[in-house]
Amino acid sequence: MAYSKDERAYLWLCACTRTDYRERVALLRAAPSPAALMEGAEDFFAAAGIGREKYSGNFAAREKETDKFIAYLGEQEAFAVTLLAEDYPESLKAVSLPPLVLYGKGRRELLGERKFCIVGSRITAPWAEKLGKAVSSEISKKFAVVTGLAEGGDLAAIEGALPSGDLISVLPCGLDLCYPAAHISVKARIQRAGLLLSELPFGEAAKKYSFHARNRILAGLSEGVLVLSAAARSGALITANCALDYGRDVFAFPYNVGVASGEGCNDLIKKGAFLVTGAEDILSVYGMAASESVPVDLNDSEQRVLEILRESGEMHLAEIAKRANLLIHEASAVLSALEIKGVAVKSGGNKYSVS
Repeated sequence: MAYSKDERAYLWLCACTRTDYRERVALLRAAPSPAALMEGAEDFFAAAGIGREKYSGNFAAREKETDKFIAYLGEQEAFAVTLLAEDYPESLKAVSLPPLVLYGKGRRELLGERKFCIVGSRITAPWAEKLGKAVSSEISKKFAVVTGLAEGGDLAAIEGALPSGDLISVLPCGLDLCYPAAHISVKARIQRAGLLLSELPFGEAAKKYSFHARNRILAGLSEGVLVLSAAARSGALITANCALDYGRDVFAFPYNVGVASGEGCNDLIKKGAFLVTGAEDILSVYGMAASESVPVDLNDSEQRVLEILRESGEMHLAEIAKRANLLIHEASAVLSALEIKGVAVKSGGNKYSVS
């Protein structure tokens, strides 16, 4: 892959020096061009008070070092998108502290698509996971879905959008690593069908600050953010707050009072976030229509139990059986059928709710 002299300088600065973000920005501002910075690094680093230990070699050595890194990207079937690249997302340029370089694996063309973010906490109720998966599937017909790689809400978004391939997962570590490690097979599937992104170089593990930094990218890439679940303090809320700072639309699932995993969602709605019960609530904001759902064929018992769940929300099996005038085993069979038909979902403690 060909890179201009200025782009090569960005790659050298971000991948081959030991500078941090603040130092890189200071150096780029001080030099007349990125290429000039790379060529005259000795002078610019000294003027900025950055020690010689932060970089190595003369200009020829720096060129060789950059060539080696670009070759390594090719070996890893990866690519780099610098802030100067034509396909660097415009929405990301507008945020505070935009990544100077994004590393990617997979479908680079997704960077040019309209993008919508779906996130949630690691602890997400089964009904929210199921609904989140359905919403993500529908949204992926109009947008590339942007999310992380965590359990719970992120995984629901991934499972919904992955069949379409219109999915971008932003990692809190280098592309050669996986966090959480248990999702390495999910990561591989995303690389094959969609796009993996990170601003961190290969080999850099996830650190505490990496997640906050990653969340600004999730919000910055996207026209809007849907929060499937969030406690009062949650990484998903950080993403939502970044979206608000950037002037993006924020959406959230509503929760019953007292449900810890939904406190953050309800607070967002109080502050003006769009309340979401289906993909149409999001698509309508952008002047789009959701696909028409196919009616589900239910017998009398199934219809009666479903109406009880819709009226009362989450409910224990025993209470459902009592209200539906069914024996426990009969109610259990009906609820299993509703789960199979995709209209009910089982929660913990033998409770059920509408999906």
